Amino acid sequence: MGIDQGPRVFLAGPGLEEHTRTDERLIQYRRLAVKHGTGARNRRDGQSLQDLAGDRFLLGLGASKIFMKEIGEGEGEKVGPATVMRESIEIIKGVLKGDAFEYQGKVFAAAVPALKREAHAHRGIPPIYVAGTGPVLQKLAGSISDGLLTASITTPAFVRYSRKNMEEGARKASRDASQLALGSVIVGSIGCDSAKGKEGAREQAAMYLANKVQNIKGSADVLLECAGLTFQELQPVASAMEKGGRKAAAKAVTDEILRKVCAIAGTPDECIQRIEEYRAAGCTHIMLEIWGDDRVGQAKLFGEAVLPHFKK
Repeated sequence: MGIDQGPRVFLAGPGLEEHTRTDERLIQYRRLAVKHGTGARNRRDGQSLQDLAGDRFLLGLGASKIFMKEIGEGEGEKVGPATVMRESIEIIKGVLKGDAFEYQGKVFAAAVPALKREAHAHRGIPPIYVAGTGPVLQKLAGSISDGLLTASITTPAFVRYSRKNMEEGARKASRDASQLALGSVIVGSIGCDSAKGKEGAREQAAMYLANKVQNIKGSADVLLECAGLTFQELQPVASAMEKGGRKAAAKAVTDEILRKVCAIAGTPDECIQRIEEYRAAGCTHIMLEIWGDDRVGQAKLFGEAVLPHFKK
């Protein structure tokens, strides 16, 4: 489904995978943390998933700040995340072709023998996307990958900001930006009643907003500015998370904060209206994180009452 018809919507949420039949389109994605020594490991993980999913496999790469902080990587280093990401992609593309491959970069090195002819393994390169919040990685996505993935708490305003950066990177690399995807992680929940249908999104937003305050302040500045949110406004949410967990934090998310987050949440009509806003901003793929009670029921309601609107 192209942008003229409506953005592609991928549903994700704890428990939903148990209800996905093997003959249906299955989107499996995982974050591949980029750190020293993992360029070839990312390739191996990607190839394993590609073997399972075939042509349905989409590979997204992002540098997790929380993970890097936990393992003590990246601090004080002169090599930036763009170099790490570029070298990772070069290794992945080189190795997945199946030929013998050697690589020596500023961060990663790889020496991989060729696949045997009789080996039952994919030799094609899947669509590769770069996850980025700041302008450097967003421009890199436009210059070397098939598209950009934006972080949680993405709003239509942040989509426009991100698309501008991605298209700038594409122009500098003499690439056609209209062929690139822009996927966004968006919190969501749905119900026949508006208030009930927003409960899950409120709780999920609380977890993400608290994380923005506690762990990744610098990178989240533009993200929050586009949402019209301030750290002072979010401090009660972060404090509630520390003291009482996500349920307590959800209670600190006011209706005004939830409105600014631009979650795809509420009744089916409210969800349709919000998706239209993301489409108008330039979003082509929505990775909707379903949260709250009865996630399977929510997914069914979304499929029955929302998606048909975009298949007309």
